[in-house]
Amino acid sequence: MLTVLINAGVGVLLAAGLGMTDTAAWGWSVFWGVLAFVAGQAGTGFLIQKRVKAEMGGVQKILEDGQKRVQFKVNQWQTRPPGSIKQAQMEMEREQRVFVERALEASKGLERFNLWAPLMGRQIATLRLQLYWMLKEFKKVDELLPKALVVDPMMAAIKMARMHMKGEEGIDKLFKKQSARVRYGQGALLYGLYSWILVQKNDLDGAHKVLIQASEKMENETIKRNREHLANNRVGHFSNAGLGDEWYALHLEQPKVKMQRQRPNAFGRPF
Repeated sequence: MLTVLINAGVGVLLAAGLGMTDTAAWGWSVFWGVLAFVAGQAGTGFLIQKRVKAEMGGVQKILEDGQKRVQFKVNQWQTRPPGSIKQAQMEMEREQRVFVERALEASKGLERFNLWAPLMGRQIATLRLQLYWMLKEFKKVDELLPKALVVDPMMAAIKMARMHMKGEEGIDKLFKKQSARVRYGQGALLYGLYSWILVQKNDLDGAHKVLIQASEKMENETIKRNREHLANNRVGHFSNAGLGDEWYALHLEQPKVKMQRQRPNAFGRPF
């Protein structure tokens, strides 16, 4: 990491210069050298982080603008149903691919900070993994997973979902580790996902226990409803649909598209 090497070099040179020229005692020379290193790290860290934040903001802006366009079309389809639902979904996927690929291209601008910012390579890998996940390019996702930072419930959920898709072991261990990190009122997606996986494995008692734990940590209607369904042997009513877009973003279930019917006016024509 260049910032550490440069600032360490400056600190050593300053300490050596002060000590060898008898400007200060060696004890004070070392102190001023360490202080120079710390101050240099703080200053360069602030400047680099500011630049990185600006680049990340640019990528986020592309995603937000793209998602707004897609949502606008979805709203239109709900009031004016398209001729083919399947065709509409394909068009939405094409729209999403366009802006996600633009975001991937924009993420290349972050690479110039690899040698300057700590963990920059892993941050880039995490960002790109999420973008490839949106595109369902799971081969790319699998390549990036070992490098990615699993530091929030969404990333943990993505990793758990991918492990479930591939039939891998270790989901229990990953869930326990990540759920221990979530604060009160957070992690509904994580608990909802893990309980769903247990239901798929027909471990209904395990899923119910997970939802009881979740209820102790948060107030969430979907978690509460699913817990009640399992407690009353209504497994067929178990659903994470209430978690919304976050749940469907895991690609484990397809959302049910509801189209509003146009009501005829007094003259028998739609309005």
